[in-house]
Amino acid sequence: MTSPTRPLALVTGASSGIGATFAHKLAARGYDLVLVARRQDRLEEAARAIEAAHPVRAEVLPADLTSDADLHAVEARIAAAPNLEMLVNDAGFGTTGYFFSVPLESQDRMHRLQVIAPMRLTHAALAVMVPRARGSIINVSSVSGFGQTPGSVSYSATKTWMTSFTEGLHIELKSAGSPVRMQALCPGFTLSEFHDVLHFDRSAIPAGMWMKADDVVETSLRALDRGQVVVVPSWRYRLLVSVMRAFPRSAYYKLAIYYAHRTGRA
Repeated sequence: MTSPTRPLALVTGASSGIGATFAHKLAARGYDLVLVARRQDRLEEAARAIEAAHPVRAEVLPADLTSDADLHAVEARIAAAPNLEMLVNDAGFGTTGYFFSVPLESQDRMHRLQVIAPMRLTHAALAVMVPRARGSIINVSSVSGFGQTPGSVSYSATKTWMTSFTEGLHIELKSAGSPVRMQALCPGFTLSEFHDVLHFDRSAIPAGMWMKADDVVETSLRALDRGQVVVVPSWRYRLLVSVMRAFPRSAYYKLAIYYAHRTGRA
């Protein structure tokens, strides 16, 4: 069991990639952990590695957050954690192919995982954090949320929602005089299993655009310490977002179509 005297962080998507990296870095900062993901064996392996490297406890909570029962179980764990000081909503996945031709079930699951689940878990966490006047929530969004491309419509839409939701909560919390911190982390292409699952050809993207999960998470935590709300790691992606916002929409649509065909997403 985790210790009631140490701060607690709950991380979803904690079995690999950015989520696993968050777990390790938060353990190094002295947080006990609740690790949430579908794969129990991977979670147990991660927990053993964390406890071997840091004087903290790592609790394993296997859950499929697209399942109502599993989602309610994670909400209950949050509600029972008076020392919860960090929630990282990282769980997510992508698909390829035109929206009208891919299975609807995959799009439904994506919205459940990347909209409904973080909304419910954030609500549960704020119910613990706001009365104590302390805590932080990091919602892992994406550079994709600043635009759209063929072949990833639902993914981009959920990430647009994630960033907007986070900014809205930041404003609301400040309006209520709460010191609880919100952050939308918006990375670009990150070396992880995410793209392996999609069978994505990494060579289609220039090597300089790929980031390491360690750098993404370190940037996020440093920015959280400064109170930064929307965080886009890497100057390259900050420049890209600025260009995307500045382009006339008609020109942006053409660029998005070109990108999709070049990378094989559509």
